[in-house]
Amino acid sequence: MRLIAYGALCLFVFTVPWENSLVIPGLGVVTRLTGMLAMGLTIVAVVVTARVRRWQLLHVTALLFVIWAGGVLWITSTQPKLPLNFWTYPQLFLMIWMAWELAPTRKLQLGLLVAYLMGAQVTALQTIMAYRMYGSSMRRFSTGSADPNAVAMILALSVPIAWYLGMTYREPFLRWICRAYLPVGIVALALTGSRGGLLAMMVGLLIVPLTMTKMSPGRLAAAIALLALSGGLAVAYVPDRVVERLATTRESVEDLSLGGRYEIWRAGMHAFAHRPLAGYGAGGFKWAASPWLGGELRVAHNSFLSVLVEQGMVGFLLYWTMFMTVFAAAWKLPTMDRRFELVLLATLLVTMLPLSMESSKSVWFLLAALLGLARASTGWPGRTMQPQSPRGPARPRELPRGPRPRLPLSALIRRAGQDGSA
Repeated sequence: MRLIAYGALCLFVFTVPWENSLVIPGLGVVTRLTGMLAMGLTIVAVVVTARVRRWQLLHVTALLFVIWAGGVLWITSTQPKLPLNFWTYPQLFLMIWMAWELAPTRKLQLGLLVAYLMGAQVTALQTIMAYRMYGSSMRRFSTGSADPNAVAMILALSVPIAWYLGMTYREPFLRWICRAYLPVGIVALALTGSRGGLLAMMVGLLIVPLTMTKMSPGRLAAAIALLALSGGLAVAYVPDRVVERLATTRESVEDLSLGGRYEIWRAGMHAFAHRPLAGYGAGGFKWAASPWLGGELRVAHNSFLSVLVEQGMVGFLLYWTMFMTVFAAAWKLPTMDRRFELVLLATLLVTMLPLSMESSKSVWFLLAALLGLARASTGWPGRTMQPQSPRGPARPRELPRGPRPRLPLSALIRRAGQDGSA
């Protein structure tokens, strides 16, 4: 039963990168349907097997963060019901719990990463198809109704995953599929025209020089050829107008404009100063910062600032502890796995700086996957809570006690004589 639930979880993870591309009438995005299926099967599997894995600090902190977010809204809101913005957090917590409960081994955790990478491959191909269909009428390209910046961040996060799986995965066919993402994903990311996505991809590509020392000469040559192919395709197919926009990244950073984000961040800090402890509640950044933006409603464009303003200092510390927990687990890994997890975690942090992704499924899933992979790789005991028998737990078998066996008198005289001659 757990295997069936794990398959449903893989299907859900596969739909996360391209959830905005398919909307089901009456349900919404496709992840709502796949998530309900995975959740239902997980609960059935837990009930049938009567086993629950012991939680880690990440799960406890995530649950406390959800409780704090709901408590702040209940105290500050004048409405009898909690707003819809809050209910995203309990769903995200259930997602990281499912990833921990159904994937206790390294192989199963890698399977979840493969599912996410395949979903990113779908997003990349849809972005390229949008360019092929509307190349002359659009300036930036993405999949469906998704924001190009959000699409670029998903594609950037998948770069270190593709490189790591392409090097370490045991199945040759899947290993080459993971490698094939690099040229497709890099070209699609360039087509989004996202400057933040470009910076995040550069951080993600740090996995290449950090792991080249562990590669054989043949794999090293293949990796260099693959990266050269990716760069050549990006130069050949990305339009000049997109390249010109990406070229303004340096100027945007130097003059502190950052696409208009600097003014929003300053308004957010003013709002935080008025409610530093409890914040304004989930989804409250827009109206909290609007007095310093001339009444204009804008999102934070920074995940950590959004959490700081909406959940206050307490919620921010809980949220930041989730990342520090994953960092501490990754630091204890062997060299190759440690470099991969730290690069992916750094890429995740960079993607969250220019966007409001604090409630993104990709962020919470990758935190869960990194922790699960770290615990499985270090041989962390995946203890389960099982009902004990009426007799109680088994006790270790004790050796029989009694007097030592005595030697015959002749043997004692013979030994004494040998000691004296020596």
